[in-house]
Amino acid sequence: MINIKEDSKLSVLNHSCAHLMAQAVKHLYPNAKFWVGPVIEEGFYYDIDLGDKTLTEEDLPMIEKEMKKLAKDGKKIIRHEISKEEALEMFKDDPYKIDLIERMDDEVISCYSQGDFTDLCRGPHVDNVKLLKNFKLLKVSGAYFKGDANNKMLQRIYGVCFPTEEELKEHLDFLEEAKKRDHKKLGKELDLFMISEYGPGFPFFLPKGMILRNELENFWYKEHTKEGYLFVKTPIMLNKDLWELSGHWYNYRENMYTSEIDDKTFAIKPMNCPGGMLVYKNGLHSYKDLPLRIGELGQVHRHEASGALNGLFRVRTFTQDDAHIFMREDQIESEVIRLINFIDRMYGIFGLTYDIELSTRPEEKYIGDIAIWDKSEKALEDACHKAGHDCKINPGDGAFYGPKLDFHIKDSLGRVWQCGTIQLDMNLPERFDLTYIDSDGSKKRPVMLHRVIYGSIERFIGILIEHYGGAFPLWLSPVQINIIPVNNEYHLEYANKVSEMLKEYDIRVQVDSRDEKLGYKMRESQTKKNPYTLVLGDKERDNDTVSYRKHGEEKTTTVSISEFIDMIRDEIKNKKR
Repeated sequence: MINIKEDSKLSVLNHSCAHLMAQAVKHLYPNAKFWVGPVIEEGFYYDIDLGDKTLTEEDLPMIEKEMKKLAKDGKKIIRHEISKEEALEMFKDDPYKIDLIERMDDEVISCYSQGDFTDLCRGPHVDNVKLLKNFKLLKVSGAYFKGDANNKMLQRIYGVCFPTEEELKEHLDFLEEAKKRDHKKLGKELDLFMISEYGPGFPFFLPKGMILRNELENFWYKEHTKEGYLFVKTPIMLNKDLWELSGHWYNYRENMYTSEIDDKTFAIKPMNCPGGMLVYKNGLHSYKDLPLRIGELGQVHRHEASGALNGLFRVRTFTQDDAHIFMREDQIESEVIRLINFIDRMYGIFGLTYDIELSTRPEEKYIGDIAIWDKSEKALEDACHKAGHDCKINPGDGAFYGPKLDFHIKDSLGRVWQCGTIQLDMNLPERFDLTYIDSDGSKKRPVMLHRVIYGSIERFIGILIEHYGGAFPLWLSPVQINIIPVNNEYHLEYANKVSEMLKEYDIRVQVDSRDEKLGYKMRESQTKKNPYTLVLGDKERDNDTVSYRKHGEEKTTTVSISEFIDMIRDEIKNKKR
């Protein structure tokens, strides 16, 4: 997937096209007033005040037609530089532009003109509107002025522009495929999860979704056990004093839910870390015990703005696949290298590739000495390189308590998601006075790693739904085998017999015995994306065989029951994709 905002040529093209769209809107709706029209990752948008007129998707072709007419006209795009006083005079009838101008510190203000349309803009733009003919308006939505719900609702039109018709078509085809894979749409169609108006941002997992979730969690526990992790469960609500000690109260308070218990303030945990500190402090530790790897699938709550909520991708409660690793300073490099290799193995199971980004100290809202931060950042970068990976530097995006390595995975459509992270923390062990007994009998301060691999179970499930398009590999699929008897009167008994044989091996199977036509049940089995569909009739019953069809294939194969069971068990055991 192309990030248009990060591509300098596409960014200029799309920003210019935003102005072309605004000019077309002004022609069609002369009273229109414009707020801002920035470039975003997906293209561009413009926020517009159309008075009493409410745009719908049906209005977009008319705007596109006017844009094409303007592009064909081929007006040059000209930059002007004017004083602040001139700008205020030029836009005196537009309160949105006046608001922008009054907040500018610049003595000289730039604006761009194309034919009869002029707008404030820093630029740059393309030279001529005829370069803007390969565009598409995508959708229209509401947007509050300045993002404040107390202000007027404006109308936001989204679009995208490419240099060639071929590139535009390729991008629109990608968007269409992404739309088909939308996890909210598939989550509903496949009965995986739901969101209720009684709990915005608090997802409900349905029975099939719980199977998927449990498989991911069981896999997580199994792989972490191999890596020498111990597991804990810490309370979901803890006293305010603890959050003050950890620094969360001063750095994260606006995202925390609180409650009063026995006249004291408690907070529902937004992170699992402080509980992990208390677990470590519960006992004495020797240098021989380190590294100590403590894992927790911990449910956390964070207050997210209602407008930011998005299916499983942005929720208000989620389960982090957390681990806190306590170690000696001389173990940092080897432990981070081991972690990177572990994460690589985990992502490989799902067919996910990734890039690594090193996020460094924030400019504000950080704890600890700068010298410690510099040392921590270098340790992570060195470990990354020694593990055989490059890492891009992301200045100022570290957590408030330490730098981190972020893992940006790439799905089957080439879209990038930030999931795993390794955060090096020399600050919280100091705040919580964590110690271990060194070989000489002295007390030393451990270094700590915070890390997740899935990131959150909920979000990772959303990513996997879109990555696989809902057609999960056999080991993950909520229904692994769907059995359809050709005729219930003659074949249901045999279908149930095969079902019971499969269940003996913990294979998830269902028998579709509904009084529906065979063709209808076959099509629905494909729609539900069941990995294997068995059709059992006279031939199969009389010969103790099964005829199966894989999802997405037209070919039907007939084998003995034992051959089929062996094949299925091997596919599940080896987590084949």
